[in-house]
Amino acid sequence: MRAAAVTEPGRLRAIGAVLALVLVAFGAVTAWQVATRAAAADAVVDTSQPLSADAAAIYRSLADADTTAASGFLAGGQEPRAVRQRYEKDIALASRLLVKAAAAGEGSGAARDRIAALNEGLPRYTGLVEAARANNRQGLPLGGAYLRYAGDRMREELLPAARGLYEAETGRLGSDYDDAKSWPWAALALGVVALGALARAQRRNYLRTNRVFNHGLLAATAGTAVVLLWLVAGHAVARSGLEGSYAHGARSLQALTEARIGSLQARGDENLTMVARGAVLTKNGDDQYESNYRAGMGRLIGGEQGPARAGSLLDRARALADDAGGRAPVDAAIKDVRTWQQRHGEVRVLADDRGDYKDALQKVIGDKDSTGASFDRVDTELERALAYEQDEFRQAADDGRGAFSGLAAGAAVLTVLGAAGAVAGIGRRLSEYR
Repeated sequence: MRAAAVTEPGRLRAIGAVLALVLVAFGAVTAWQVATRAAAADAVVDTSQPLSADAAAIYRSLADADTTAASGFLAGGQEPRAVRQRYEKDIALASRLLVKAAAAGEGSGAARDRIAALNEGLPRYTGLVEAARANNRQGLPLGGAYLRYAGDRMREELLPAARGLYEAETGRLGSDYDDAKSWPWAALALGVVALGALARAQRRNYLRTNRVFNHGLLAATAGTAVVLLWLVAGHAVARSGLEGSYAHGARSLQALTEARIGSLQARGDENLTMVARGAVLTKNGDDQYESNYRAGMGRLIGGEQGPARAGSLLDRARALADDAGGRAPVDAAIKDVRTWQQRHGEVRVLADDRGDYKDALQKVIGDKDSTGASFDRVDTELERALAYEQDEFRQAADDGRGAFSGLAAGAAVLTVLGAAGAVAGIGRRLSEYR
């Protein structure tokens, strides 16, 4: 065997075996790495982003339920049917999505803990709200205490758990993005090695036979070059599409979700200001819920007039919108928040300076020219922006993952054919020694 290795036929057989092994390894590693990245891209579109969206919907539904419960309480013992239905719809949606999230069973331990906390705390919250309603229908002041306690439980327990679930699912989405976008360095390195080995084999063939081309080796080289170029170009296109879906889709969705929840919490604090009527104070003696409202508005938009302040939630949402279709609803929401702030100032003048609680209440929950009407417009515009950015995300992500289509199978087929070509080319040289 050792003697055969020092003869030209023996060397040719060894070269053929090495070339075939390198080419098959290149094809196998390419197929494996492309398949894992394609699976991660599929997970982005079909699993982690929908789960992140569901977690955001749970978060939003709970915040909206709390806001709506306070609005219904302010309406008096005869709660408007539409308000009651909105509250029940929010609770039903949150409950259904929690069941769906638990059934998925693929989240992190942190996500499962948050789901358990929400499943445990939500029935307690709804029980407190029902107690508040029952007392309110009888005209008992205890109803306000029940509602404030329910609101505290929502802010201190349920919303933090919902936010934790949202952050866990968003982190999973980011991890899937990283997996899908990572370059297949092992496959690229093997491709370069394969091309180098083929080039060296052809140079050796030329020096020993003075023949410029060996058809089998040339075919193997062409196939390997095609796979390598396809791998680079395909991954670059996929990476570009996925980065676009993240920058102009996923990040925009996250910013809009934060802004929408911020507006819901500000509205909830505004309602509780009217429910508490100064009964809950800060250490400085200020109304607790009014202070919370002002802080929330500062995070949401900042200032009292003009464009959203730099760094605020609405400013971030607008900055991430990359076209007029995405910016238009955010601009409309900013305008409506400014109107809301103006009307809120009028409410405080009526309630605090004039002691006219009845007119102040109408300015908060009335159908026309009220802070509630402004809030509803803000919520509608942000919902429209979310729907637009969701479509942007889906289109860019589908374009990105589409670039992986056929690459794994194509690489496997071409490299196997290349290995066969290399063996055939070496075999032709061997036939000259027979």
